[in-house]
Amino acid sequence: MTDWRHDVEMVIGAIEMTFRSHTSTVDVLGPWSLVTSKMFWEGFAPGALQSNDRPEIRTVFFTEADWRRVETQVSQSGAAAQIMVTGDGHLDAAVAQVMRFLSLDIDARQWPQVGERDPVIADAQARLPGLRPCGFHSPYEAAAWAVLSGRIRIVQAARLRQDIIERHGDHGAFPAPSVLRDLDLDLPGRKTEYLHSVAEAALEGRLDAEALRSADSDDALATIQEVKGLGPFGAELVLIRGANAADVLPHNEHRLAAEIVELCGAGRDLDDLSDVWKPFRSWAAVHLRALREQRTHEISGSRGTREPRAL
Repeated sequence: MTDWRHDVEMVIGAIEMTFRSHTSTVDVLGPWSLVTSKMFWEGFAPGALQSNDRPEIRTVFFTEADWRRVETQVSQSGAAAQIMVTGDGHLDAAVAQVMRFLSLDIDARQWPQVGERDPVIADAQARLPGLRPCGFHSPYEAAAWAVLSGRIRIVQAARLRQDIIERHGDHGAFPAPSVLRDLDLDLPGRKTEYLHSVAEAALEGRLDAEALRSADSDDALATIQEVKGLGPFGAELVLIRGANAADVLPHNEHRLAAEIVELCGAGRDLDDLSDVWKPFRSWAAVHLRALREQRTHEISGSRGTREPRAL
């Protein structure tokens, strides 16, 4: 007769392996406010968080290390971040990924000096105190969003993405590349074909965040554009908001260009103007875009609503 106690122990062990948790406390170097960052992400398309009053960030994603689903909860205590991850995959890698997509792995002790060099950025820093740009969970998810949002309104793209998550995702997580690659989706134009190409690139390691970050930005952008369906704008989105590179200046974001004209006048060369933003040109651009959307609501299209925006 089978020992039922052994069977129970095996089941319990399997459950514990499936739902392992790991908590890390990380010192964040430079200004950081979880509250400000959370407010930013709660309105960020396409991965808008559910708005809540808890002093923490919660989200779910697939890790790049092994494409397994992970849940995370991030809280702040002084200058430290407490990151709890739960899942059945490589949890140390999951913590590193959380730090990356929340920009907590960036040494930002020199970020205030950018404001000292540029009063426009100083004003943005004062109005968004402690903001660290929250990116996509991975370059893979950023690339998928670039495909979905091409040639349609942001709010429409966000609905398409949410429908994919509800139909084919894993309890709130965007589908893993191995799943997305085989989906027969009813999407406009060639979006399904392009999503399959994005999934293949992710599985082949061509959208690896650390590799893209460590490469020269021009080389990284060229690599990303080798993926079918990703042009210059999409490549910048993947590098800046997917790999969360801190010092890449976007040249294909027309709303940023419009904001520069609004704040600094016409005829200003963005490359020259942004020279004083180094080594945080991405951060400066995100701050300006965030404030522009707060003022204009040009993406959500409606004042006083909580519709998602893209930044």
